[in-house]
Amino acid sequence: MFHIITLCAFLCSFATGQSFCPSLCTCIFHGGSDSTGIRTVLCNNPDMSEIPTSIPGDTVKLRVEKTALRRLPGRPFSSLPGLLYLWVSYGEVVAIDTEALAGLTVLQELRLDGNLLTAFPWEALRATPHLHVLSLRNNRLASVSSEAAHFLRNITYLDLSSNKLTTLPSDLMDIWPPFSKVIGDPSRKVLLGLQDNPWFCDCRISKLLELARVPNVQLVLMDTYLACSGPENLAGVPFQLVALSRCLKPAVVTSRAQLISLLGSNVLLRCDATGYPTPSLSWSRADRLPINTTVVQESPGNGIRWSIISLNAVLYKDAGEYRCKAKNVVGSSEASITLTVAGVIPTTIPKAKPASDDETWTFSIPVTGPRSMTTRPTGAGFTLLPGPSDRIAPSIRSQGAFRKPLLSGKNKKVSNATFSTSRSYAVKNIRAVEETANSVTLLWSTDGAQNGALVSVIYTSYEDKEKQMVKTEVGKGKLVLMGLKPQMKYTVCLITNGQPQKTPCISFSTRGAIMGVSLGWMFAVAGAVACAVALSLSGLLLHRCLSPSCGSSAGPDNEDLSKDTYVNFETVSLKQRMLGSQVGELWTRQQTQESERMLLCSRSSTDSMLTFRSDISRAEYPC
Repeated sequence: MFHIITLCAFLCSFATGQSFCPSLCTCIFHGGSDSTGIRTVLCNNPDMSEIPTSIPGDTVKLRVEKTALRRLPGRPFSSLPGLLYLWVSYGEVVAIDTEALAGLTVLQELRLDGNLLTAFPWEALRATPHLHVLSLRNNRLASVSSEAAHFLRNITYLDLSSNKLTTLPSDLMDIWPPFSKVIGDPSRKVLLGLQDNPWFCDCRISKLLELARVPNVQLVLMDTYLACSGPENLAGVPFQLVALSRCLKPAVVTSRAQLISLLGSNVLLRCDATGYPTPSLSWSRADRLPINTTVVQESPGNGIRWSIISLNAVLYKDAGEYRCKAKNVVGSSEASITLTVAGVIPTTIPKAKPASDDETWTFSIPVTGPRSMTTRPTGAGFTLLPGPSDRIAPSIRSQGAFRKPLLSGKNKKVSNATFSTSRSYAVKNIRAVEETANSVTLLWSTDGAQNGALVSVIYTSYEDKEKQMVKTEVGKGKLVLMGLKPQMKYTVCLITNGQPQKTPCISFSTRGAIMGVSLGWMFAVAGAVACAVALSLSGLLLHRCLSPSCGSSAGPDNEDLSKDTYVNFETVSLKQRMLGSQVGELWTRQQTQESERMLLCSRSSTDSMLTFRSDISRAEYPC
């Protein structure tokens, strides 16, 4: 009996506790009495700094507004399994725990407007499979995670307006059905708010720009007037007037997947990448060792980039996997080259003194690891014989010196002979001069180069992708490369044996052949035209200077002069009228020959006046 009474008291207190309303909140019933209505709890006290723990369990709608709440901790609403609407808005919330929505399996609407959120834990939406409305308006969100698309499949209302968003991840627009145009339910539409954000218009939001120009059946913008805030040339331009290319994820390839090189040789590793925007390239090793060598990187065009890494006098420690990584705003990709180092230390053994046939010299030379070989001296020098190894790797020639070891014993056998490699020298101050359409002259200087020492000049262009090599004496300091392509960019490197520093490389561009021919032709034509004009002007001036002398020597033959040289015209003058004479013609005409003579021999305007006043007295001047 005692236990029954205790249980009844507990149930009564539990039911009473469930009906209690938190002290800083207001509880309202809609649509009925306390037992049949829908409970709404409103907490808007500015002194509230945490979520109340005594909220009635039958609450359907909870509004926490204008409070001092700074953070939503883990599982603060786990005692509200029937909660459908949750508003935590216009407060000071700066962070939300990933477990903040745990237990809200039937939640349909979540509003976090007007807070100070700089990031939102999208994975927290995993606990709300029936969520349809999500509003993050008027916060400080600067980005949206690419993982958000996996948790927005049931969302029909998403408001991201009035934040600090500059772009949207490409994965969001590729995966989320409203952007990717994968329509599950044709009757369902998604309302999206993106206005009042400082959008940076580049290829990352190209789909959003298309959405603003061409309405989508499934996705509807709350405000279709969206404008760019950057870059400068697009600031203030509406989305409807901007057309941009779509982003392309980088694709990278290497010149070869595996490379076997001899010990002490020089190796060039190359990778090429494409993508939009143009990707950047970086090299690394799989064993995470640093790469301390020369790296050349060029971008011959938009969306294309290549890189070459130069390894000089490779050692066994240089063997391994080299990775080339291409990266842009869309993503990254990687390709690798595996380098294997094999061979012997390059050396030349000088002639030895005459010795008996039973005299044997033994020394160790590494061949992809420690191996031994024996040499038997002959009259011409040493003969290399295989030691305790399966086979001997190929060798490369170079200059060296052999230091004779101390001999002991009857057979004078010794081991582990030592070598000193050739003196190293450096090539520096390399430059390209006298570039033409098909050739270029290379100049360089050296320090400590021996007579007859060779330098390998390796050059390549982007289009060919094949390296070409020319060898010459390093002491010359000059080389002319022929057979180049016009208007092409080349990279050239000078490689020497045992160079103690990084390989010097430069880039140069050849001139255009068509442009050179056209300029020469234009100069030739311009010179010819100038000469013709000068000759014409000289002839004209000479003719003008000689014309008066020719006219005076013509004599009285005025008739021929008027026909051949001058234009015939008449002189008209006013007739003299006498008192009492009849009115007749007022003008009198003078003869052509007389007029011409007056024109050619007139000396002043006074004579012309005399000619007008009198026909009898006329000033005469010999021509």
